[in-house]
Amino acid sequence: MTARTALATVPQGRLLASDIMGGFECATHKRLDGIRLDLLATTGHDRRAAEDYAMLQAHGIAACRDGMRWHRIEARPGRYDWSGVVPMIEAAEAAGMQVVWDLMHYGVPNGIDIWSPAFVDRFAAFAGAAARLVRDHSSQPAAYTPVNEISFWAWSGGDTGGLNPFARGRGGVLKRQLVRAALAATEAIRAVDPRAVIACAEPLIHIWPNGDDPAAIARAQAHNEGQFEAVDMLLGRQAPELGGHDGALDLVGLNYYYNNQWIDGDRTIYLGDWLHRPLADLLVEVSGRYDLPMYIAETGTEGVFRPYWLRYVADEMRYARRRGVDLEALCLYPIISHLGWDDDRHCGNGLFEGFGGDGPRHAHAGLSAEVKAQAARFAVAAT
Repeated sequence: MTARTALATVPQGRLLASDIMGGFECATHKRLDGIRLDLLATTGHDRRAAEDYAMLQAHGIAACRDGMRWHRIEARPGRYDWSGVVPMIEAAEAAGMQVVWDLMHYGVPNGIDIWSPAFVDRFAAFAGAAARLVRDHSSQPAAYTPVNEISFWAWSGGDTGGLNPFARGRGGVLKRQLVRAALAATEAIRAVDPRAVIACAEPLIHIWPNGDDPAAIARAQAHNEGQFEAVDMLLGRQAPELGGHDGALDLVGLNYYYNNQWIDGDRTIYLGDWLHRPLADLLVEVSGRYDLPMYIAETGTEGVFRPYWLRYVADEMRYARRRGVDLEALCLYPIISHLGWDDDRHCGNGLFEGFGGDGPRHAHAGLSAEVKAQAARFAVAAT
């Protein structure tokens, strides 16, 4: 175990160490052209974790989301290569950075059949091995998101053919398979480390009906209700044959972006539109559905609007808390600007620039100032 210079202190009664977190984009899925993405590599975070964690700490951020790349760690069935992970765990330990580890962020190893029972078993074995590694290299309880965005993955990979496994019309089947995998991984993690915190990260959306006829209203209501299917399955409220149960989650993560509200089959409802529902209202509704702590697992935007979006989300977070929502944190995601998934364009959406991997890192001035200002506001509120 590496020497420790600081220890992330989780306030009593909470699961996360800071009100503002940073999320390192760790997608590893394959595109339709066969190219596999590896955002930890293209941003250089896998090699520069110590530097990146230090930059977070300089902004008053003591917790983050990060990822393990299953396809690289288990390139051959049952044989794990942790050489790219151990330095990241040790860097977090040395920095006192609490990490919520993503174990499957859209990517699976080559040659595995995601529809098969063997997929579930193999992922569970990997999750247990990962938890053992973290336990042995860290002095504090770990947190995990076994499967990132089950709902989005089921839609994009199972209904629209947008990412692996490139299926159409099988979103419901894929969603259930990913829920099975998440539940099996959770069981394996807790068998190794009963202290582990298990989180999800699911999209938070609102869809308006396209018209006032009963069919349009019912269709929009079904879409809005459908966003909760994955969490309901994990908790055993739907499809109990999958094995879900009340204790399957410790923390509900919600991913919310500027374009997460729209009219069914029509335009996006942006912030400032008279139809736009305040984020705090959506959070209150989710809190009423699940009697669990929550956090905003992903939020952010591109360009000059970055600081203003953070200000809005932080204000809504405080308002939701005043209304009784047990809301632990918001996670700026991604924390490092990167190249686009599909077109390799520069996505200027991070707190830190330096998306080339080996270039110098520097903070986006406007967002940096806003992060520090919001961290100070949260600190005052805590005292």
